[in-house]
Amino acid sequence: MFGSRRTATRALAFASLVFLFAGCGDEPSAPLAQFQPEVTNATDSFQAQATGVTGASGTVSYRWVNTGTRATINHSTTTRGGSVILTIRDAANTVVYTRALSPSLNEPTTVGVSGTWTLQLTTDNYAGTMNFRVQKL
Repeated sequence: MFGSRRTATRALAFASLVFLFAGCGDEPSAPLAQFQPEVTNATDSFQAQATGVTGASGTVSYRWVNTGTRATINHSTTTRGGSVILTIRDAANTVVYTRALSPSLNEPTTVGVSGTWTLQLTTDNYAGTMNFRVQKL
């Protein structure tokens, strides 16, 4: 009995991680899910990385809590083809940041409304290693 409860708990935890990694995509198969992205989503700090991405097209969104009114975005992305654009909306759904992910860049958002922000990745035949971090400023 104890072993089956532990197995069920592990299965539920794994299913939860799969859902978090896939994000809340606008299609049943989010564009990055098959590349098993590593996502850390905590209040005031968000990070995502996906390696070996090839031919990814589509949109995936993550909800992130920012207790501040600005954030800083740290890019560390290698693009071999296509594009990946990060758009960030504040709690009022106002765009506070939009830019293609780049190899090395650290810049802030404009001032927004604190609360639950939306981070949206739009890929168009993207190939490479995607890595970025968003933190409360």
